[in-house]
Amino acid sequence: MMVVLPEVIGDAERRPTSSQATSAWGDPSQVVLRCGVEVPGPTTDPCVSVNDVDWIAHEGEDGIWTLTTYGRTPATEIIMDPQVIPSSTVLATLSDAASRIPAEKQCVSIQKDEKL
Repeated sequence: MMVVLPEVIGDAERRPTSSQATSAWGDPSQVVLRCGVEVPGPTTDPCVSVNDVDWIAHEGEDGIWTLTTYGRTPATEIIMDPQVIPSSTVLATLSDAASRIPAEKQCVSIQKDEKL
């Protein structure tokens, strides 16, 4: 997956990181991506589907969002601040790369949250 990551998200350019299976965009980082994170189980956090990739969205107390693919092993995690870069831009740009990992499950809820 790391090979197919975009060089730019919005106006943030991809930059080198010192940790394996991670990528970052912007300086300071506007978006951080980590591959191979723990696969999430059932949750009450909202799920949003972008380009056929389901993402679980968790807002931290500091306003920073953690978005984790759902139903794909291994999972991919994105950390970002939606006040700095729009989540719609980030997810639309990174969903193609995340889709390279086959989906085994989909989010199931009464109503999927389409807004972040």
